[in-house]
Formats: sequence, structure tokens, C-alpha cells
Amino acid sequence: MGKKKIAEQAGAPAEKTDKAVPPAAKKTKKIQAGRIYVRASYNNTIVSVTDSNGDLITWASAGSLGFSGPKKATPFASSKIIAAIFERLKGNGPNDVEVIVSGVGSGRDSAIRSLINHGFNILSIRDMTPVPHNGPRPKKVRRV
Repeated sequence: MGKKKIAEQAGAPAEKTDKAVPPAAKKTKKIQAGRIYVRASYNNTIVSVTDSNGDLITWASAGSLGFSGPKKATPFASSKIIAAIFERLKGNGPNDVEVIVSGVGSGRDSAIRSLINHGFNILSIRDMTPVPHNGPRPKKVRRV
């Protein structure tokens, strides 16, 4: 294969450019206002926190906290989700929040109560649960 030729400059000694540089400290922005989306279905409860532009800050669900089966859709699970969200947002999260609730699960009210108990300043609560206007056409009458 042959030898590799390494050319060094005559005047300057070879310097190492691969210095161990510590990674830059993660810059955390203090967010004043934001939105909290609570989606409570019959099977699970999912809570997402966004800033006022809609960029996701953090999220949690009952399944991600270790609840399984029918325990995921309980009011206890939704209060634990809000506690986990609060721990993640402790120093820099939004204080003034708009709450947008969707779904018909049993964790809706418990999530809102937990938000109030953890010190969030709730500006508004909106219910965005989809409601059918008329639904599909009914079945034909059964003839015997």
C-alpha cells in the first residue's frame, strides 16, 4: 500500500485542534404564557403543554407514567399527569395558561382541578370535544 507522507510546516509546530470542549449549557427560556391541552378518552389521558405560538414544550400521558389498562383513564391518573408536568415546568414553564379540554373521559375535571392546585393561573377553559351535528343515516326498518 505504501507509506503515507505527512508534510509539516517548517516554522510552526503541529497543534492539536481536537480540544475537549464542554457542551454548551442548555439554554432554558422563561415562558410566561402558554396553552395546556387535555385529551381525555375512555382509554387514556394525554396532557400537552405548548407556548403561545403552539410549539410543544412538554407532554405526559397516563401510559408514560406507568399506568396500564383501565387505570389510565381514571381521575387519579390525570392528577398524577399534571403533577409530572408541573415538575418538568417548575422553573421556566408558563404561569398564565389557557386550558383546552377535549374528549369525554373521566380525567377532564380532575386535570383542571389539579392545574389550579399546582398554582397555574388559568385564563380560560375551552371545551373542544367534537360533537356530531346529525350523524349517519339511520338503519332501514326491519321487516319480519
